[in-house]
Amino acid sequence: MSNVAIVTDSTTSLPNEIFQSLDIHWVPYYIHREKETLRDLVTVQRDEFYQWLPTATVLPRTACPGPGDYAEVYERLAHTGVCEIASIHMTSKGSGAFQAATIAKDMLQAKIPHVRIRVIDTLNTSLCHGWMVIEAARAARQGKALDDVVQIAEKMIPITRMIQTADTLKYLYMGGRIGKAKHLVGTLLNIKPLIGMEQGVIVPLGQARSRHQAYEAMVDLIESAVGKKGAIKIAYVHAAAIEEAKKIQALVEQRFVCVESFIAELSPALGVHTGPGTAGVCYFPV
Repeated sequence: MSNVAIVTDSTTSLPNEIFQSLDIHWVPYYIHREKETLRDLVTVQRDEFYQWLPTATVLPRTACPGPGDYAEVYERLAHTGVCEIASIHMTSKGSGAFQAATIAKDMLQAKIPHVRIRVIDTLNTSLCHGWMVIEAARAARQGKALDDVVQIAEKMIPITRMIQTADTLKYLYMGGRIGKAKHLVGTLLNIKPLIGMEQGVIVPLGQARSRHQAYEAMVDLIESAVGKKGAIKIAYVHAAAIEEAKKIQALVEQRFVCVESFIAELSPALGVHTGPGTAGVCYFPV
């Protein structure tokens, strides 16, 4: 067992094998679908959810885990002998997870004061959040101390970037997660908006007239950030659109040194805001 336990939540959207191989502990978000309360990736899975979502007349509401959900995981880890925990969460400007985890930390430390917990606001989402969890977990498995693990994750915050596109931004708009990209909602159907995240808020990055042009623009944006033939770690992210993710992968891997890469599908708690058909990248330079 590592000296430092890594805790996060389902919105990292990491593949199960990564959760398992790196011993990452995660807490599911809630999805309120009419009178149902679902637990992200526990009582609702990706395939089922994305088949249903286009038929929805009312968008489901999502909610982050509460302090008690995080405290339960912290306490369980403490009872196994863990004394240090890094708890890593999506942007506090789009979710209450960071605040809930901070309250949970105070709850646990009042009961078990010898357990140290650091709660990290990634100011990111999706697989950008996921990459920080991966790198933190690897550092923990190498035996690094809690402060070093936290420093590794925090250094990634300003350099880890998301770029994604979809046929529509209606899901982000309906869910209130559109950030500074509101003006793109009214674009014509044949315009593909590009969005990213800066300082924890969704921002517009441009638009293209086709999916292929949007993907080429993604590659250009990566190049402007890391340079020609730059070395990167990258996740190709999608929501019920794996073939689109593969198209992006083919373009990216022609132009960059991909030190590590994988394809990941958004969890339902994130996909409810992006909608099926979304595809993009989450990367950082190495």
